[in-house]
Amino acid sequence: MSTGSDHLTIGVIGLGIIGRQHVERFTAADTPVRLAGVYDTNEALVQQFARTHDVPGVSSVEELLALEDMDAVVIAVPSGLHRDLTITALQAGKHVLLEKPIDISVAASDEILQAARASGTVLSVVSQRRFAPANQYIKQLIDDGGLGRITSAAIEVPLWRTQEYYDSAGWRGTWAMDGGGALMNQGVHLVDLALWLLGDVEEVYAHTGLLAHERIEVEDTVTITARLKSGAFMTFLATTAAHSPPQIRVNIMGDRGSIVTVKEEITHYETVDGAQKPDLEVLPLEESELSETEHLQHRQLLDFVQAVRNDATALVTPEQARNAVAFIEAVYESGRTGQPVRPAPLPE
Repeated sequence: MSTGSDHLTIGVIGLGIIGRQHVERFTAADTPVRLAGVYDTNEALVQQFARTHDVPGVSSVEELLALEDMDAVVIAVPSGLHRDLTITALQAGKHVLLEKPIDISVAASDEILQAARASGTVLSVVSQRRFAPANQYIKQLIDDGGLGRITSAAIEVPLWRTQEYYDSAGWRGTWAMDGGGALMNQGVHLVDLALWLLGDVEEVYAHTGLLAHERIEVEDTVTITARLKSGAFMTFLATTAAHSPPQIRVNIMGDRGSIVTVKEEITHYETVDGAQKPDLEVLPLEESELSETEHLQHRQLLDFVQAVRNDATALVTPEQARNAVAFIEAVYESGRTGQPVRPAPLPE
């Protein structure tokens, strides 16, 4: 399915913080997207957005999917609700841009994957860090052998979330809706990035703990050692218990060079042949009200639009998003059992 319109028409399911950000992005003057309609379980919020943006405010998902000339939907609801809504939208013939993670279990993710393969439409999952110029450079560098054989990687995701953050919504910090804590909710972006850059993981061993928060079911700190299918090793830290946290850091080492990023900026790059640190495109933050994250989300939106228009594959595929969940599920099982665990293989 593709659209011949100058603009892709997209509906939004879920008007929480992230859903509202999507609406704002879609209604920006330079975005090749037109907002088709909105749905949320909060009827008053739906009507408010409908009036503000002059779009239909519908009373059900089915009513939204039945709108004429609507090409796609964004789904921005708690993670534990992703499966049913995504499958319903795909079976209705709609392209889907789904907030991370694809779902909170491998079983549900595989059901979504099966529906996506059968639908003939585009499904992509929000993983905007892939669109950072530094990360795209590193991907090409690794693929071209610029670091030689990758031997190891160390990834740190130190974050802080207040107790008020977890108390602000009943679904936060629950297994049923959040699917996990520091890794599934916050760290999943770096899990996706690591698998995209380094390839699939053979085995993980993990420790998980709830160290600095109350009244939640999930971990706020996790440490992981992993053996990749390539033979390389990786360590991974994710926490929401790092007060005044340092920046997110990615360190990739090979037998011909190494490269480090801190908050998507290359801070170290050395190779045996003396390659120079690249002069990458700088996001024009000083000329825009958009944050760096919003710039990257805008780039992913453009990638999604182009995939739909060209009947192509988006940069973030449902298979890759599913594998990120398989990695995380294996980490949680290892944390519970104290044993190494292999992530569930992708279904044929």
